Amino acid sequence: MKRRDFGNGPGCPVEVTLDLIDGKWKGVILYHLQQGRLRFGELRKLMPRITQRMLTKQLRALEEDGLIVRTVYAEVPPRVEYALSETGLGLRPVIDALKKWGDAHKMRQKQVAAATPQPRKKAPVEKDVPADAS
Repeated sequence: MKRRDFGNGPGCPVEVTLDLIDGKWKGVILYHLQQGRLRFGELRKLMPRITQRMLTKQLRALEEDGLIVRTVYAEVPPRVEYALSETGLGLRPVIDALKKWGDAHKMRQKQVAAATPQPRKKAPVEKDVPADAS
């Protein structure tokens, strides 16, 4: 993944951080890796809506950016584990804050939905049937 070079320009620190964890899946991957080392298949089970191709792409980008460490064990079949790097561990408060905000936002949405009156369904109208129609 192509990254912008923030080393030579002023660049907002928030922009730098968001550039590293941008997209739909990187923050979710970092969140799950806070549990500890996980294998590719374990990550797939935790994120059933991500495709294998997208998970591979996101893991490579996170590794390239130094946020995760990929460890390959010389076994048959090969075993590969992913874990947060020291830099990735530094994002823990950020990821935790995102989770906390998301939980609170979901709760607010539920409260608004519960307080919003639901449209009333119209009662079915009975058709008048002439008495001698039988």
